[in-house]
Amino acid sequence: MSLERFIAGRYLKSGHAFLSLSTWITMIGVTLGVAVVCFVMSLHNGFEREIRTRLLGTTAHISIFPLSQELISDYRQLIDKLENVEGVVAASPFIYYKVAIQSATAGDGIILRGIDLEAEKRTSDIERDIKAGDCTFEPEIIQDDTIPGLIIGSHLAERLGVFLGEPVLLYSIRGEDLQKRTRPRVAKFYISAIIETGMYEFDAQMAYISIEEAQKLFKTGDAVTAAHVKLTDIYDAEYVAPVIDSILEYQYDVVPWYILHKNLFSWIAIEKKILFLGFILIVVVAAFSIISTLVMLTMEKKSDIGILKTIGLTPAKIRKIFIYNGLTIAVVGVVAGWFLALTVAWLQNTYELISLPPDIYFISYLPIDTHWFDFLLAGAVAVFICFLAALYPATRAAKLSVIDIVRQ
Repeated sequence: MSLERFIAGRYLKSGHAFLSLSTWITMIGVTLGVAVVCFVMSLHNGFEREIRTRLLGTTAHISIFPLSQELISDYRQLIDKLENVEGVVAASPFIYYKVAIQSATAGDGIILRGIDLEAEKRTSDIERDIKAGDCTFEPEIIQDDTIPGLIIGSHLAERLGVFLGEPVLLYSIRGEDLQKRTRPRVAKFYISAIIETGMYEFDAQMAYISIEEAQKLFKTGDAVTAAHVKLTDIYDAEYVAPVIDSILEYQYDVVPWYILHKNLFSWIAIEKKILFLGFILIVVVAAFSIISTLVMLTMEKKSDIGILKTIGLTPAKIRKIFIYNGLTIAVVGVVAGWFLALTVAWLQNTYELISLPPDIYFISYLPIDTHWFDFLLAGAVAVFICFLAALYPATRAAKLSVIDIVRQ
């Protein structure tokens, strides 16, 4: 240990009660600043991860839409091509349109998806998200009528007041000439399963039927509206999407997940940066406390500084003593802040202490996902700010004149 560090440590341990209290308050300020920054950034990481996981559990990693036409007629060949691309786990076609749904007690407008159930199980989390019932569209005979199955979102089921096995009616005018006296096509289904993705937007306005029933209801013939692809790694979408586009000869609109949901993830990223800058101000406030603490320490240790200069310590070494004091406060505060943030994150993930309204935030509790890079970044910024704060009192201490100290 160098002489400067030894003296700096002795200065922090000694001193009047008020000075010691000021040092502790400064450390606590740095601790709270770092802890808040780390916790907020981890909060955003968890929120983004949860949203991404649930979105991609429903919409897969890459979506393929027709570029010049409304429908994809050769979708079977398209699926075969997609599944032969390196990095692709599975692909599935689907039809989606808006319809009206009616139960015995209520009605609403929803988004209806027609899916190939077996293919969909390989590309999304539909089977895992089933809350009640069986993941099937198999027809059942209800009141002497053969009715196909329908999978409905949990919040939508609550709003319609329907349970498993109960019938609902779907209304569609897709493909009809609205200039004529047309009536909507009506199809009857029974609730075969209730799904809960954890995303309120999906659970409140999404239902699934078989792709064959959707083709009848929407009069699409043997065609679909889109397809989606599941990859071995979601972050490969950036590289796989251009490959798929090339294989399909640029005849389709190939949209990776980060483009399909660009507005949402861009908003989360921007908010994270803004909050990081905002909460760094807490550390800046603590840095002013470091300035005042070291200035008071300088005033208290004037005679010591005079003695140190007399025995040969240069102004540069005097400056180092007080800079080490500031950095010690910073490092202790940073480490304590990390520990505090990790503790609160563990408590939140374990006991879900803070809940959220799912109709606003998509999820029911506040998830925390700690990244060491965020912790190191917050710690490095805090130490740098504290270093800058220590420069002024350290320089002031180094400039003290031995003659002036003796006179006083």
